[in-house]
Amino acid sequence: MSQAPHPARALRAIALFEAFKGAVALAALLGVIDVMHQDAVALAMSLIGRFGLNPEAHYPSMLLHYANLLPHADMRSLALLASAYTALRWAEALGLWLGQSWGEYLGALSGGIYVPFELQHFWHAPSLATAVVIALNLAIVAYLCHHLWQRHTTAA
Repeated sequence: MSQAPHPARALRAIALFEAFKGAVALAALLGVIDVMHQDAVALAMSLIGRFGLNPEAHYPSMLLHYANLLPHADMRSLALLASAYTALRWAEALGLWLGQSWGEYLGALSGGIYVPFELQHFWHAPSLATAVVIALNLAIVAYLCHHLWQRHTTAA
């Protein structure tokens, strides 16, 4: 019979996941900055052609739409938002890694904020990927809330 994971291991696994999300956001920002100096629509068409996708299909057409908007984007605001998101994820990861209650609060709050938006997205465009994201996010938020509750009741 297996036991529940040790709290420190579970918190560190969540910390690694959150740090990874921050790194992905930073990589995406750097990618957007790099594409800003190129013809984004031509690059998107090249990618679509390379993978043999139909440019009229949903996701390829979304890629083309956003590639067309990219030259007109406010890069300063985009960089600020992506940097803030990355910093938040890395701060959360650090707090969770060190087993700090502020990291757990930050994780529960920052994860819980997305749930209504994820549910709304799922309602309008249900998919397995969206369902997995919602389930994973809810599991992380529930675990952090449970861990905080345990911490609070043992301290009282």
